[in-house]
Parts: sequence; structure tokens; C-alpha cells
Amino acid sequence: MVANWLISRITGVRLHDYGCTLKAYRRHVLDRTRLYGEMHRFIPAIASWSGAMIGEVVVNHRPRLTGKAKYGLGRTFKVLLDLITIKFLGSYSTKPIYVFGGLGAISCLVAIMAAAIVLWQKVARAEDITGNPLFLLAGFMAIATLQFVLMGLLAELLVRTYHESRNIPTYVVSEILRAERERHQ
Repeated sequence: MVANWLISRITGVRLHDYGCTLKAYRRHVLDRTRLYGEMHRFIPAIASWSGAMIGEVVVNHRPRLTGKAKYGLGRTFKVLLDLITIKFLGSYSTKPIYVFGGLGAISCLVAIMAAAIVLWQKVARAEDITGNPLFLLAGFMAIATLQFVLMGLLAELLVRTYHESRNIPTYVVSEILRAERERHQ
């Protein structure tokens, strides 16, 4: 129940049981859906992000007659990692600079705060800053800022190159509606 609630919350697609393997899809939805690893449990979310309508029908679950469930803590950890991946793909696959730029902004803020404290210690208190850990933190966070921003720009280039080289639109158009006067021209 907790896993289903968490997956529903993060993906925005409300289902009672993401683990239920009894699912039906329209062919045109699955034709453009690419799955990697164990992403099959997230097909409803992926289909929804492509514009598909998601519905749910109550089914009769029967108790297991033989065998043993394969779910354990190891499997839960994998599902959580897949959930992070699916969230990233659904929210940021066409705009990765938002993630890396956000991380860069946070590290920049930490660098500025650490540098301000070190500068205050040097000027106001005349302390030696050569061995000060905040001085090192400011330097590391400044470098991390640069790396995050550059990584975001590189990811943007990769996303655009990927979509343009394969002629893949970043969105799905179901149908094009034209005004009545445009049809007659």
C-alpha cells in the first residue's frame, strides 16, 4: 500500500495496485513506449505522460497456490531507484538543465555563504584562513557549481541531439484541428 501510494504520488497517476500484472493497453500507446530494465510497472505513468487516458477496473485476486513471493527489501530498493529514474524521465528528460542548474544554484549558495564567513573571519577577526575547512568548502562548492551547470548544458545538448537525430518530437500530437476557413483554402 505504501509503495502504491508513493508511486501514485510521484508519477501523478492514481492506481490502487501498480504491481498487478493484469493490464490492457491500446496498441498505439505501446507502439511509442520504450521500456528499459524493470520499468514495466510504470507503463501507466509513461502512457499517461504521452497523453493516454488511464482507467482502472477491479479484478479478482486469488491467493497464491504454489511458490513463494519474490519481493523483499532488495527488490524494494530497486523499485525506488526505478521510481527516481521514472520521475527524472517524466519531469526532466527534455529539460535536464533544471535539475543540474538547481543543484548548481544550491552549491553556489553554499559556496557564497562559506566564502562570506571565511572573509568575515579574515577581515573582522584577523584569523588565518589557510587551514580553515570553510575555505576549502567554499572552493569545492564553487567547483561543484561550475560542474553542475556545465553538466546541465551538456545534458541539454545530448537531449536535443538525441531527439533531432531520431526525429522524435518532445511531445505527442493526437490530432490537428483546423478552422473551417483553412480547410477551404
